Amino acid sequence: MTRRHLLVAALASCFLAVPAAWAQDKPAAACPENARDIPTQSFYGSWEARIEGQAGIATMVLERHPEYDGFRGTLKRAGQPPAQLAGDIDPDGQLALDESQDGKSISASWSGALVPGTCGKEFKGTWYRSSDDSSHDFVLHRSGSWR
Repeated sequence: MTRRHLLVAALASCFLAVPAAWAQDKPAAACPENARDIPTQSFYGSWEARIEGQAGIATMVLERHPEYDGFRGTLKRAGQPPAQLAGDIDPDGQLALDESQDGKSISASWSGALVPGTCGKEFKGTWYRSSDDSSHDFVLHRSGSWR
């Protein structure tokens, strides 16, 4: 191999190595510690809800609320008509949702915290039912991607 070929090979290997080195220097994106750090649109889409004392998994679908920086949607439980939801992330970083069975009055409320390390894909908290003033633990887990 001539000196010229060696020089070309050496330069080519440098150009190939530099982008790989740059890629290694990028820090991994950290998961948010507080739900206030998650963009509202990241909540849009499908979620699975498990509520203590209720059989099965409920399906929650959230979308953009037309009147404020929050979300609205539906909650479907097996054998029941869908409930309507509206909510946001409160100033303390808690997920706050109101649930209505009839579209007029609040039948339940949700208050939950982001589970650390889940990157906005899981919340745990308390579901309060208005009809009997009972409270139950819930887990809300992202089941699909946001729209």
